[in-house]
This record gives sequence, structure tokens and C-alpha cells, in this order.
Amino acid sequence: MEIRVDSPWPGAILLTLSCLALGCGDPTAAPELRHNPVGGAPAAPTAGPELLEDFTGSQVFPASNWWNLEVTSAPVDSDSEAYIVWISGVTPQNPNARRRLHPDFGPPPYGIPYIGVGDDEPLSQVHWTLYGSQSDDGAPGAPDGYPIPDEAITLANWVEGGEPGGGCCGDRHLILVDRDRWLLFETWATEWNDALGRWEAGSGAVFDLSTNDRRPDGWTSADAAGLAIFPGLIKVDEADGPGPITHAFRFTTRDTNGYVWPASHEAGDNPLAPPMGARLRLKSDVNISGFTPELQRVFQAMKTYGLILADNGSDMCIQGTMDPRWDNDVLNPAFHSLYADQFEMLELGWNPTTSGIEE
Repeated sequence: MEIRVDSPWPGAILLTLSCLALGCGDPTAAPELRHNPVGGAPAAPTAGPELLEDFTGSQVFPASNWWNLEVTSAPVDSDSEAYIVWISGVTPQNPNARRRLHPDFGPPPYGIPYIGVGDDEPLSQVHWTLYGSQSDDGAPGAPDGYPIPDEAITLANWVEGGEPGGGCCGDRHLILVDRDRWLLFETWATEWNDALGRWEAGSGAVFDLSTNDRRPDGWTSADAAGLAIFPGLIKVDEADGPGPITHAFRFTTRDTNGYVWPASHEAGDNPLAPPMGARLRLKSDVNISGFTPELQRVFQAMKTYGLILADNGSDMCIQGTMDPRWDNDVLNPAFHSLYADQFEMLELGWNPTTSGIEE
């Protein structure tokens, strides 16, 4: 979970603090009781969409989309080693640094929830507080508004961070999947303004999940990189099988430098850091056979589809859903057993145009 302090001026550096610099999730948090990390009987219901709608049987963006591309044969960037050293935190004072992976998700309040809605959900206009000129007021060709259920105003865990109505702090992403029109609505820095009786957000974007439409260059979304958030989250239902996970995951580093395809927006200019849109791949020789089948699916996807840099935050934090079926007692040790130096940086901006992806 991140606290993102943003500036309304284009090109400004976006600062991210992550759990008081202790990491992007709390590894000491007591997990709720459940039988395994992703299956079995769910925990006792909590306020909010405690059992997230299962969209694993639906195609989230075309198979040719950047989130869904296999990268096992993608070329390694010539500066891969330097980027990995920087991500690992290697310095003259700490030459043997090895930064671990961390799961930025779990049971409430950790991770990002999403809400499935129908095309009959009433639309609420969202008032933009920062990036209004780069935000979508609604779906193309439809009336302005986002299909936000009224429950999100008063119930916990409908918005990232867990606070009813979004609260005041943190990234406060709100993710809405319109299952009937197959549209994705996402907002950042989301808050219900009770005094004015309206939803407010720093920025927002609407994606048609059946197309490869990309944000205009220079535009943000609900994500600093201008990407969609939902397709890059690790979800319980897909980890629980039975098939492989077939998409890349969203991750963060402590700083960034510009952006490359498929990203469209920058949030930093550190010359040592990788750009938004950069892609990591877990090396093929990393042994994952000792993990549970669910975690093997997750880590195999890091080999086959990789990780896409989507925001500033703590290094090697991998994002997933807020779901009571996750078990941090299993997730944290497993992720912490993998290191940044077991990954390689793919060629920056790698874009296999022969697959039919639009630039």
C-alpha cells in the first residue's frame, strides 16, 4: 500500500512513501484464519466485496496486449545488470545488498480490491482534483460518470486502503469492472466528499477490455505509468488454478526515469532508475519447485510474462488483490525467498509489433 504525493504540474516528480518506509505491506500483520493461501473456506465476511468476482474465464484485453505477452524469448537489455544492481540497493557501503520480493497484497486492508458491476449500475460523476485534463469523465460514447455502488461510501474495503469512502490518505485506487459492457473504470486518490455529496479523485481512466487502446503519450491513468491496474494484479482465483496464470504483474521501484512503451506517463527523472513500462523477467533457472502449486503458478508467470514497472514505491513490491482468502503467513516467506538479482531487465520499450499490438 502506497502513500503517493503527486503534483498537478506535468512532468513533476511523483513521490511515494510505502508503509512508513518499512515495505509495501506489513509482514508482521496477523493473518486471518484460513486453510491455505488461496483456497478453501474463506475468512469470516468483512464489509465490502469480500469475495471478489471471478473473471479468470474472461479475456482481459486481447491476447496480443502487453499484459498478456509471453516474454520468454524477449531480448535482455544491454544495461540489465546495472538496473538490477540499482534495484537491489547495491552501494559502496552495502556492496552485497540483495533486495527481496514483497507481496503488496493480502487480506484486508492489504492489496487492491475490485468491484464487479452490471451495465445497470447508476453512474456517479467524479470530480478531478489533479489530472483532470488527462482523465476520462466516462466511457467513450456514453454519459459521463463511473458506476460506483453506493456501498463504497459507507462500507470498508471497497476502496484501496480499507477506509469507507476512500478516506484521506494513500493511493486509494477504486477499480470497477463492468461485466456487461466489458469496461474497466479506475480512479486514484479517490475520496467521497461528504460535505459536497460527490466523489473526487486525483485522476481516472476508462479502458475497453476488448481492445489494445493505449493512453495518449504524456497521459497518466489511475496509475503513474498510464497503464491499467486491474490486469496486473495477482488474484486468488487464478493462483488457485487449475491452469497457468497468463499475464504479467504490476510492480514498483523506489524511483523511475521517464517512460517507455507500453507506459505513457513519467513520474521521475533519476538517471540510474529504470523507466515506467520497463519489464523484468524471473530467470529461467530459478528453482520454484519447492513452493505450493498456487505459488508455483505465480512465480512461473514471472518467468513467462514478467513484471511491468507501473508506479513509484518500494523496490520489488508486487501488487495483488485485497482478498480475505490470502494468507500472509504463506505469502511473505515465499516472496521473501526470491531476490531482485534473480531477475533480468528486458530490452527497454520492447514491442513485438508483428503480434498486432498498436503502438
